[in-house]
Order: sequence, then structure tokens, then C-alpha cells
Amino acid sequence: MLRHRERHRTERIGWLRATVLGANDGIVSTLVLGVAAAHATHSNVLVAGVAGLVAGAMSMAAGEYVSVHSQADTEQADLALERKELKLDAPGEHRELSAIYVERGLDPVLAKQVADQLMAHDAIGAHARDELGIFETLTARPIQAALASAGSFAVGAGMPILTAAIVPEASVIPLVSGTSLVFLALLGGNGGTRGWRTGEGGRPACHPVGCAGHGNPAGVGALFGTA
Repeated sequence: MLRHRERHRTERIGWLRATVLGANDGIVSTLVLGVAAAHATHSNVLVAGVAGLVAGAMSMAAGEYVSVHSQADTEQADLALERKELKLDAPGEHRELSAIYVERGLDPVLAKQVADQLMAHDAIGAHARDELGIFETLTARPIQAALASAGSFAVGAGMPILTAAIVPEASVIPLVSGTSLVFLALLGGNGGTRGWRTGEGGRPACHPVGCAGHGNPAGVGALFGTA
């Protein structure tokens, strides 16, 4: 018999969150505007942009890895505790699982039967899903998150740098600002599409915080820079 296959959106949560975060940070935290506002030369603007891209990508990768790895460690610690409890008090764990199913709407007799069969098949898997809320599709993946975040940061930060490289020096600030806001809007729409936020997909959207944060480097450069 053919099995009906569905594409669920939650499978994308891990890498999508890291990708959107990295790309958004790459666009918003670019050094191009700050250095350009300080009246640096065109070449210095590009060097600063590339240096910020490399440093930012490495920082995002390290931060995501440490953060998500701590989540993975917590999950593994809970699973280890659950395995210990199953060895020490299997009947008690069985009653606990049955009570969970009763709370979800099953009658006590059926809940006990479901708990019997699930624990006979995969006791730790049943408790991980239904007691701890740990699912295989949502489990923490530190390396995936680190790579997604670093790669998307590099792409996001590379867009303002590429813009600055091809436009006249006198137009760097207005054109990089304008194109970056467009990139932020497209990122919001693409994130919604990838996540299938609605049946119609994503719509271009620039979050006010991201838009406001994008102008901060230029303000700092103009305030503290020297001609």
C-alpha cells in the first residue's frame, strides 16, 4: 500500500532559524556604512567590510554551535535521567505515561494499552516524545546550526560589500543603505516562504528593529570618524 507523504514545516525550524538570524545579522551589522560615514577611502571601506564579514561569520558559527550544543547537552542529560528512572521504576514510569495519554483525551483503559505497546516497542523513545517533548525532527543539531548561520551571515554581509564595490565612492552610503533595506525586506519574505508561514507564502517585510539597527553603524561612523 502506498504511503501518504506530507512535507511538514517543523522539519525546517532548526536550520531556517539559524539561516534567517545569520543573514539578518550579516546585513544589519555590516561595517561598510560606518567606515564610509567616517570618510574613509573606498578601498578601506571594502577592506573593513570583508574583515567584518569574516569575523562575523566565525562569531556566528561559534555562538550558534555553543548555544545549540548546550541544548543538545540538556536533551541528552534528560534522556540519561529517563533511562535511569526506567531501570529503577518501570511500573511508575508506565503509570506516568498512561496519565499523560489520559490528559490528552484517552480513556484510562486505552491509555494503559497504548503505554503498554509503546513501552514494549521503544520505552525511551515514548518517554522522550510524550514526557520530555524531544522529537527526532526537532532535536538540537549544533553543526548544522553553526554552518547555516555562518554561511548565511557571509551571504548577508557580502551583499552590502558587493554593492559598495560596484557603485561610485560618493554614492556608497545612500546606495548601500537603500539596497540593504531591500535585502532585509526580501529576507523577511523568503523566510516566510521557506517556512510556509501562510498558504500564500512569505511577503517582503523589513522588521523595524532590523531597519533601525542598520542605520546605527553610519551614525557611529559620522559621530566618531575624522575626515
